[in-house]
Order: sequence, then structure tokens, then C-alpha cells
Amino acid sequence: MNALRYSNFALFVLLAVVMVGKAAALESDQLTRSDLNPAPGSRFAGFKVTMHDKTIRNLRSLGQAHARQGLFGLDTLPNWNDHYFADGFDTDGNPNREWFTNTVGNPPWHGGTTLINVSIVPVILDLRNADGSPRFINGQPLVSSPDAFVAPILNSPVFAFLNWSSSPVPTQFIDAIQRASYFSQAKDDWHTLLVPSVKPARTMVLNAGSYFFALNDDGSCCLVVLVETQTFNDAIFAFSSNNPSTTIMGAAAAAGDITSKDITVLLFNNTLLLDFFGSNFIPGFHSFDFLPPNKLFAMAFVSWINPGLFLPPADFVQDVAGLSHELAEIVNDPFIFNIDNLHNITPWWLAPSGFICDNLLEVADPAQFFPNSAYPITMNGMTYHPQNVVLPPWFKREFPSTALHNAYSYPNESLITALSPPQRANCQ
Repeated sequence: MNALRYSNFALFVLLAVVMVGKAAALESDQLTRSDLNPAPGSRFAGFKVTMHDKTIRNLRSLGQAHARQGLFGLDTLPNWNDHYFADGFDTDGNPNREWFTNTVGNPPWHGGTTLINVSIVPVILDLRNADGSPRFINGQPLVSSPDAFVAPILNSPVFAFLNWSSSPVPTQFIDAIQRASYFSQAKDDWHTLLVPSVKPARTMVLNAGSYFFALNDDGSCCLVVLVETQTFNDAIFAFSSNNPSTTIMGAAAAAGDITSKDITVLLFNNTLLLDFFGSNFIPGFHSFDFLPPNKLFAMAFVSWINPGLFLPPADFVQDVAGLSHELAEIVNDPFIFNIDNLHNITPWWLAPSGFICDNLLEVADPAQFFPNSAYPITMNGMTYHPQNVVLPPWFKREFPSTALHNAYSYPNESLITALSPPQRANCQ
């Protein structure tokens, strides 16, 4: 298994921010709450993509456009293909007009309900000393667990059923987005529903030197943990590991806790990654893992973020924002074009915020960093903050949009009301 390319949610912050302002009594890798605020002059970069090992590229064809079963010869999520026409430029800057998509579920014009199992694997961070021995701060073990957030996630609009304008019956957040996206084509009974299942927790052991941490106000672990990205990925993905069974995904697959027919969510407690350049905080990404001979595991790293951890314009990142973001993108872009360098590549687009230029069908990315990027919903005793998304017609450059009410975004249809100006490669 390996993460060939992942889309990650990155908050650009100067690395110096986490290296200054230390009181003498703090450990050298210990942060304070004030260290987490962006430095003056820093900016937010949004989601980015990173290419890793390319050994799986072109392993199998994703099939032809309009194919009801999109992936041929691979054991993975149910998915379907389509294509569309729009003027644009491909990844290399060449003019192109025909584009191809690959989406989880069943084509909307076929109707019917597709049930997708979502295996939620809580991941405990065991933060060790440099020599691998258990670490204690103020007499307490430096261990961070997401257990307290499992129930709130299950009770959130990501999995609970509510009334939505895109559905004649109560449904879930992701299904509401999909029905809005394909409203002009979908039959009334067409649904893509997520069935959550909590699996046994896994533990990721990290030695000092690969992480920073900040304690809660009561001195317990942890307000936040920052982990070096390569160390984190090595602990998760098994395909390129010399001992796959020791990785989080490999161990969960070997135990039967996750399968290639599921979406795997690795749930963390207020955990951020420091990207390869050391300049971005990453609270989530989605990718896939591979198990020979032909199994693809769609997965997401998701962190529950407590309210108030980030200031504007990143304050929309709290509670289930990351979960809703990654699941919406998995359903619309499960394999991030890695199999054939073709499906879910789009005409180049520039997000309305101006922070992100890309050419992938990543529906949540362009909807970030607005004052109303979140869509607050109060239910089951708390207010949740799932993220608004941009609908596929925006990426397809449809005018007018064929989505519900000719919208380009959902659930907040007024968030984005116009197409991106036409862009050359890399928005140059």
C-alpha cells in the first residue's frame, strides 16, 4: 500500500512561529497556544497535492466514458465514469476539450441507492522520548486519543439524516451534495449513503524529533500535535513498507477491520502535519493505498479540530469540517487521477479566494477561506461546521450550471456564483 498522490488541507504558516516565544520551563518541542496563531504577513495556501511513488500508475485502465462500472480489474469502491467537453489546457499546458470523470457510487440516471461502508479507525498518538521510551510531562503520559470525538462524529450531519433542498426525503450531507450536483439527471430514488462503523483503535508511536506538541490548559495531552509529514506517511501506508503489518493501514487490513470496498477514515485528535517544506499545517488529506494484487483502499486522514484553535480566515476548520471536506472529495475524486493520469483532471481553475490554482476535481478546495466556508448545523446538542463545497458543474465550466437551482456551490448556493476565469496551466 502507498499514498501515490494525496490532496491535503494545508494552512500556510511561517515555521518560525512554532520556534519562538518559548518560556524557559517548556520542553524544546513544546508549543504554547499563542504559537499556533499565524505570523503577521503569513498567508493560507489551502489544499495542495503531492506526488509520491508512481509504481501503480497505469496498473489498470479506468475504463471508457459512460461505463457504469468505472474501474476494470481492480478491487475497490463501486464507481462510475463519465466525460464532458470544455475548453481548457491539460496538465502540460496543451489545449484540450474532452475530459473524463470517475465518481463513487452508481450513475444518477440509473437511480437506486449505493451504500458505502465508512470504517472509522481511531488513531492514538503515543509520543515518546528520542530513545523510544515512554514520555511524561507533569507526571502525565504524552498520549493523545480521539476517543472523545467518535460519538460526536457519528451524531453529526455527515452521517445523520436531515432535510435538504436537493432530496425529497431526509438524507446525509454527502448525499445531499451529490443530488444537488446531478439534480437534472438524478432519479428521485438515487442516493449515495455512508454507513459508519467504528473499528478498534490503532496506535502510532512517534519519537521526539518528529513532532511538536502543546498541552491543554489543565496540563494534559494535547491541545495540538504537529507531526513531520514523511514520518506520518511512513507510519500509515504499507505498500512501500518493509514490514506492512506494522503500519496503520496494513495492520487494519490484515485484521479485517478495513476492506477495499470501504472508505477508511483514520481519526486523530487535533493533529496537524508539517508538510515537506515545513511551512504548512495540514489537518487532513485523502488518498488511497494499494494491496497486491489488485486492491485499492480509498482513505482519509481526518483530525477533529477543537473550536478556537485557528483564527480567521481558517476558523472554519473545526469539528467535522475536515471529515466533510475529505469525504466529499473522495466521493467525487476517489483516486486523484493516479491510475491513468486522465480521470478527474479538469480545465485549470483559480479558486475565488485566489489562494488555490489547480486542475483536479477536488470539490471542497475552492470553497475554503471564506467567512462563510462552513455551513453551521445545530443538532444533537452541538453546532457542527461541515464545509460548503463547489459542485462539479463549476469544474466542467457549465453555464448555466445543470446543478440544483443552477448553483455552483452547496449547501450555501450563494457562496460561489460565477465560474473561474479561464486559466492556462498553473494559472500563468
